[in-house]
Amino acid sequence: MTLAVQRVPEELSARVPAEQRGPGRDRDDVRLLVSRGTEATHHAFRELPRLLRAGDLLVVNTSPTLAAAVDGRVGHARVVVHFSTRGDDGRWAVELRDPDGKGTTRARAGGPAGIEVGLAGGVRLALEEPLSPGSGRLWWARVSPAGAVPGLLREYGRPIRYSYTERDQPLSVYQTVFALPSPDGSGSAEMPSAARPFTAGLVAELVSRGVQFAPITLHTGVASAEVHEPPYPERFAVPEESARLINAVRSGGGRRAGGRVIAVGTTAVRAVESAAGPDRVVRARAGWTDLVVTPARGVRVVDGLLTGLHEPEASHLLMLEAVAGRAAISRGYDEALGGRYLWHEFGDVHLVLPEESTDAEHCSGNYQ
Repeated sequence: MTLAVQRVPEELSARVPAEQRGPGRDRDDVRLLVSRGTEATHHAFRELPRLLRAGDLLVVNTSPTLAAAVDGRVGHARVVVHFSTRGDDGRWAVELRDPDGKGTTRARAGGPAGIEVGLAGGVRLALEEPLSPGSGRLWWARVSPAGAVPGLLREYGRPIRYSYTERDQPLSVYQTVFALPSPDGSGSAEMPSAARPFTAGLVAELVSRGVQFAPITLHTGVASAEVHEPPYPERFAVPEESARLINAVRSGGGRRAGGRVIAVGTTAVRAVESAAGPDRVVRARAGWTDLVVTPARGVRVVDGLLTGLHEPEASHLLMLEAVAGRAAISRGYDEALGGRYLWHEFGDVHLVLPEESTDAEHCSGNYQ
């Protein structure tokens, strides 16, 4: 997909969380762009309850964010290890990056196999093989002692931070209201950020208006900040109860009955679409997904999507196009750029709804 603007101006990067931009602000003090077909309207995120309607179902990711960045050394050279994904065999997919002297990192050539990294607490890491053939950015690595990574991250790790942010933030800033601890210490290397603006109060208001929630889990890996690679396999789980809720909304008359399945984030789309068969029925599933949602593949379950704003080169835009069509996403991004919306994990958000959803004011009568 090619947007009319090939780059996002640097000043539109959200450098700090919304709650740090002024006194009395909270996470939900961000802007919300709403696209219905090629119609785009501008709102505050706190208006979300009146933009949805009774019977809508929000699919939310419960994966917790890990303190996935750890300092290390290769010989005498300093490196930063980004722990991305825990494999079933106990290995971790990792990315080695160079510190840039400004508190963040820059890309580093991967490999070679056999290279060892010394980490805090006597932990060592040895690169074994690239995560995927032909890509040297992410490598499978063996950590010794075995099982040391969760404790290493808790004691020495910090959230992954990119250069567009202003300063380091505590891990709590990167946890969404939906995050739940994982029994085996797994989680997301980077925050499932579409859910970040939700607060407990906003969730309570949505529930009081008849909006339902279906939790899923997808542990996100390290993003390809420089090269915008397609997503690689990630661990996910769609529980039986959530599958039942999704199928009930779809089989209960679908949009004619007023209920829509709206994914909160591209991770939620990937999880539920991975659990849906050709018959469009969602079944409880857990494991790995390598699904890449594109316009050619389309979506089987999701009617709408709440997501952040993505770079013009990002592969996530193909998923947005699959949900809403190229014209709708192109028009929405024109509106976001013209309206000076903020990008990235601390930025503003975009709600993509089916074109037949009429103006929210007409729907708001269902809530009273």
